[in-house]
Amino acid sequence: MANPSPLYGWYGDDFTGATDTLSALAEQRRRALLFLRIPTPEQLSAAGPLDAIGIAGATRSMEPVAMAAELDEAGRFFAAQGVALLHYKCCSTFDSAPLIGSIGAAVKALRPYFQNPFLPILGGQPNLGRYCLFGNLFAAAGIGGVVHRIDRHPTMSVHPVTPMAEADLRRHLTAQGLERIALLDYRSWEDGAEAALAACLATEPGAVLLDVARASDLLVIGKLIAQRAQAQPMLAVGPSSVAQALAGLWGAQEEAAARAVPPRRDGPVLALVGSLSPVTRAQVEVATGFAKLAIEPRRLLDDAAYAEALRQEALRRLTEGHVMLITERPSQAPENAGGVAAATGLLLRGIIAEARLSRLVVAGGDTSSLAVKSLDIWGLSYRGPLASGAPLCRTHSDDPRLDDLDIVLKGGQMGPVDFFARATAG
Repeated sequence: MANPSPLYGWYGDDFTGATDTLSALAEQRRRALLFLRIPTPEQLSAAGPLDAIGIAGATRSMEPVAMAAELDEAGRFFAAQGVALLHYKCCSTFDSAPLIGSIGAAVKALRPYFQNPFLPILGGQPNLGRYCLFGNLFAAAGIGGVVHRIDRHPTMSVHPVTPMAEADLRRHLTAQGLERIALLDYRSWEDGAEAALAACLATEPGAVLLDVARASDLLVIGKLIAQRAQAQPMLAVGPSSVAQALAGLWGAQEEAAARAVPPRRDGPVLALVGSLSPVTRAQVEVATGFAKLAIEPRRLLDDAAYAEALRQEALRRLTEGHVMLITERPSQAPENAGGVAAATGLLLRGIIAEARLSRLVVAGGDTSSLAVKSLDIWGLSYRGPLASGAPLCRTHSDDPRLDDLDIVLKGGQMGPVDFFARATAG
């Protein structure tokens, strides 16, 4: 007998963000699994009945033509699964551009499969320090840090690929091809939210941007989305706050309970740090208990002997304890960032082929996506909390060496300063 249709689908524009959505659903006791590519019928069968099904992608670093091909296939897959809502999971800082990671291009590719006239865009995620007020995005610099308007944020305003020069998300997304974006600001959540939405939809907007400033805003927004999604399959855009808004609304479920971090099994931890974010670099500076090996990106790209020597050194150090592989600092970074991420992923694959790890930690959005994609892993499920935006997951693979491995995928801005200490805690 075929498994029942999942209610919720999500496509993550990078792997780290996709696991954050996985944790948001799993913490609400939803049966959720994140596939690393469109699953085969055998993999779907192995997953069993699911309330939510995800695909981890890498569209955040793609050009629009490549995005269109990738997302057209994904849209057809999710529509065939019968999901009531497809969530295009973008970064909580909305860093994207007309020619790289375009959210407008993503909507254009997916909308034909999910034609509900209400296309919500959730502008904030309070538990990660992301807030949207009157359509303008604000973000904390690190967990619990000072909150900046996104175009004045010390990291995101100078992002090396997709710098955020505009805080008004309507203007930001219009530049990427999204047209007629209406706004429901936070005042609508006090009372009369349904009437406000109805009046807004009467103008036939292309999308509706929703302010999110507090966790309580998500309760109101979730009801609006759930009611409209019952009538016709819907596309929604935003960070994991989409899942947070909806997780407790569809169907009866037991009350969510706090989960403890599962104990780490015996064996070393391998950390791969590809992020150039100051937040991640500060975490690296205070990390102890690791043998830290620097990666010279240009040599990794051009010198096979260097790559093999680095692999052998990592394997030797793993017999003694934890190892952290670290790419060089921003001032020295090469232009071919995508090539470096791919080469680093191949290095990771070569190490794991021989090492017996207890846990793998990968820091950096693009690096995580490409590195994990190089491994023979077909899915991830939630294992427990570790840090906001960076949950502890379990791998699913047909390779016994890779199956049931602890894995953490961390974006550059995620996690407290002691993140790596948490990641190695026994």
